[in-house]
Amino acid sequence: MEKFKQLQKIKDLYDKGENIIQYLKKIGNNKLNSIEDILISYDFQAGSYINYYSKNYNIKDKYCKAISKIINKFENINSIVEVGVGEATTLNLLIKNLKNKPSNILGFDISWSRLKFAKELMKDFCINNSKFFTANLFEIPLLDNSVDIVYTSHSIEPNGGKEEEALKELYRITKKYLILLEPSFEFANDEGKKRMKKHGYVTKLYSTALKLGYKIIEHRLFDYSPNPLNPTGLILIEKKTKYHNKPNLVCPISKTELSKIKSSFLYSEKSFLAYPVLEGIPCLLKENSILAAHLLTDYEKFKKSKNIKFS
Repeated sequence: MEKFKQLQKIKDLYDKGENIIQYLKKIGNNKLNSIEDILISYDFQAGSYINYYSKNYNIKDKYCKAISKIINKFENINSIVEVGVGEATTLNLLIKNLKNKPSNILGFDISWSRLKFAKELMKDFCINNSKFFTANLFEIPLLDNSVDIVYTSHSIEPNGGKEEEALKELYRITKKYLILLEPSFEFANDEGKKRMKKHGYVTKLYSTALKLGYKIIEHRLFDYSPNPLNPTGLILIEKKTKYHNKPNLVCPISKTELSKIKSSFLYSEKSFLAYPVLEGIPCLLKENSILAAHLLTDYEKFKKSKNIKFS
């Protein structure tokens, strides 16, 4: 987190309208977008997506209705998670347009600030059963085969060069369907392809999914794509497995169960790691972990067991 030392300067650049990702890549001398670059860039952008959404509601509504048409064809969908949920500008309208509302509505993002806005937006739409948490796309704190529908909406986008790692992790937590709405290199024109490469976007999602042997039941240009230079492609993957888990939060490092201790943190008794909960949002990046092997140790019982006396 070396770049965190420059957050004030980065904030000034953002206020001037400069491209934060490009600046961070330059000072880090890296060709690909790092997790740190993506975190910083998106956290400063928090609020901008709701602002855009309020001024372009009809466009967003059409986009979400098109997603809902896909999901409404499926039966027995009890859980859904949006990967890189941001400010929930997609999730809230998608849920509104689903015929059958899943009992478990989840969303995670690398940026805590964006999730703060997401919680409030969902309240505006009277959706009060959603659960948000911070997480890394490559270390999702959920068990294998635990969510019926896992979907993305331009959230894998900035992770060019990491297509295989991203797909494997998303497929791991998927129970039934993986829906990818991401920049489509295959359907872009030459100018769009050049732009995707410049910004470090994913360009090999489809070919990588094929290489991994996933069952792709649909691949096409999506119905709505606001930016012709960044066309949205649809990749719909089906997964069948006999072993299912519940969509409960787990330690991102050990994948062991997390228990709520008071309201301020979650704890894994098996990994001895604790994670803070900030304003009701669990912070589950591995960098947030706190080693606390004796968190549950009762001091008085400890003294008694060791026959410790101070008199």
